[in-house]
Amino acid sequence: MPTWTRTPYGGGGELSSARLRTGSAERAGLDPGPLADLVRAVRALPGGARPWCGGAVVVAGRGPVVAVEEAAGWAVRYSGYDEKAGAGVELPPDARVPARTDTPFDLASLTKLFTTVAAVQQLERGTLGIDALVGAYLPDFRAAAAHRVTVRQLLTHTSGLRPELPLYDCRDAAARRAALRAEAPVTEPGAYVYSDLNMLLLQHLLERVTGRGLDVLVRDGITRPLGMAATRFGPCPGAAATEDQRRPWGKADRGMVRGSVHDENAWALGGVAGHAGLFSTGRDLAVFCRTLLAGGSYGTARILGPDYVELMLTAPGLGFAVDQPWFMGELAGRGAAGHTGFTGTSLVLDPATDTFLILLANTVHPVRRPADNAPRAAAATCLARAVADRRPSSSVAAPPS
Repeated sequence: MPTWTRTPYGGGGELSSARLRTGSAERAGLDPGPLADLVRAVRALPGGARPWCGGAVVVAGRGPVVAVEEAAGWAVRYSGYDEKAGAGVELPPDARVPARTDTPFDLASLTKLFTTVAAVQQLERGTLGIDALVGAYLPDFRAAAAHRVTVRQLLTHTSGLRPELPLYDCRDAAARRAALRAEAPVTEPGAYVYSDLNMLLLQHLLERVTGRGLDVLVRDGITRPLGMAATRFGPCPGAAATEDQRRPWGKADRGMVRGSVHDENAWALGGVAGHAGLFSTGRDLAVFCRTLLAGGSYGTARILGPDYVELMLTAPGLGFAVDQPWFMGELAGRGAAGHTGFTGTSLVLDPATDTFLILLANTVHPVRRPADNAPRAAAATCLARAVADRRPSSSVAAPPS
């Protein structure tokens, strides 16, 4: 097991579990110039002829100090999508809902990070083995058992399972479960293939081992002890709207989605899924980041020990992506960890400089489109340049195709 040796900013060589507080850039040990650039960049995202998103919230800080917390644009801007015009149907200005710093957003794949923490908690307790066979816990999941898929492979996306399975087309819950049980890897386990199915199998495994639902594991093991009252599985009526979800661009005919999970598989599974389903706010996610940067503690609460946090965040990462410039910008390069979500969300934490960045947006409002990660990378680069004691890297790589 690795040993946590990081000396965080202002920590005096010990991990700090101080609660978050709002403060100036200087108080956080950050250069105010690049942070002002960050705020300007995020304020511009909902603007222009082809806005990147309907609305956005950004939260950034260092140590226990939140130095940036801004909202821009609209949580609800459109009533629908006009397929013939290829554009959103805008609501009248007085019917739109502004984005606020406390607006909940559909986290999409950021949910995977919470499923990961729930799994690593079981590793720490000894009820789960990192290199144990999935079939030892889920013998009825015959295909995964036959191919000797391991827990580590689920957590590192090296199980060989395909990216997704159209569970939303299954006739009922029994058919969805049967499809998962029968799903075999499409490549030899060991190679990296990003897959939602990894986290769905991990959800079933955790529920089998603990006898509790994933929503209960996340609530009792993470959000409740950390005081993250705004983080929960849906429904979440006050959340930012996502997509006017209709075929052929959507995988289901649901109309404008707001307060219900955007991901069709998570929706078909009742809103609680290992890969998607959580809603949260920027400040709540800042608490999550602060907890991990402090070795698993926040205030008087501890959700993980430092060694297990480092195991999760050390390359190649368990659940977390590590040093990915395509969305981390110049924060990548020294062990930054994080994830993105299809709806427009992203989270990056950098243990080397004790900094964190949360960007929440509804880029799929009013309709999904090809991913543009440049704003995510640019926001992270602004934060990297605000860290006075770190020299930024010379280039930002493109995302993998």
